[in-house]
Amino acid sequence: MMLALSHLTTLEVELAPALEVGRTAAGVRRVIPITGGFFSGPRLNGKILPGGADWNVARTDGITHLWARYTLRTDTGEHIMITNEGWGTQDDETMRRIFSGETQPDEGWYCRTQPQFEVDLDGPSAWLNDVVCVGSLRPPHRADRVTVDIFQVD
Repeated sequence: MMLALSHLTTLEVELAPALEVGRTAAGVRRVIPITGGFFSGPRLNGKILPGGADWNVARTDGITHLWARYTLRTDTGEHIMITNEGWGTQDDETMRRIFSGETQPDEGWYCRTQPQFEVDLDGPSAWLNDVVCVGSLRPPHRADRVTVDIFQVD
């Protein structure tokens, strides 16, 4: 059986400047506050609420580990919790360039995530509790926003 992907939604996540924790045993740790944004797509539309963050670490081997948690509110008022974890080929220097506002070239960019949703079991989007999704974080072209395309694995 072959797997297929269907586009679920695209997140436009607004960010505050990163809080640099510094060099840790795991690598360079940063906390990137999520201040808002929106999402739109064939199956999900709405706003990203402020208050979440991405607790990421740029490892010494050139890999960045992302772990973001935040809340979505659909156009119908439903709240959705998302945890989006993944890996990218961004070393510490690339992350510094991104946060300084330099455009990241598309060539050589790789960042994939595994979004997981938590939704009210009695709500219209309860089906999100049971789906497997993958995300693709596009190369950032602004320091204050990232775009993540989310696909459902069918």
